[in-house]
Amino acid sequence: QVQLVESGGGLVQAGGSLRLSCAASGRTFRFYTMGWFRQAPGKEREFVAAISWNGGSTNYAASVKGRFTISRDNVKDTVYLEMISLRPEDTAVYYCAGGSRGTFNYEYDYFGQGTQVTVSS
Repeated sequence: QVQLVESGGGLVQAGGSLRLSCAASGRTFRFYTMGWFRQAPGKEREFVAAISWNGGSTNYAASVKGRFTISRDNVKDTVYLEMISLRPEDTAVYYCAGGSRGTFNYEYDYFGQGTQVTVSS
């Protein structure tokens, strides 16, 4: 079992930046592919980014590529999502996820409770 706790969300103006963090506890974090998903009001949850267990492989949704960067620290058992050039359409609840599959497989075993990101225009 893996427990995931997100932090770092908030309100930011368009063009601004935020850094989300996800602290993991429980089973060995370092062997898991980690990802970020988001869900906007009235929409389905969508994939944002993923990173392999050793950071050697990453995958991004087309809508965030070039603006968001996923990274991880296996010593701190934490995964990050650096977001720049934020747009109002990035407004959503952001969820951290962990799984045993690769970065291009969008099925995950564990999800956190989410952190709200709101981008004002």
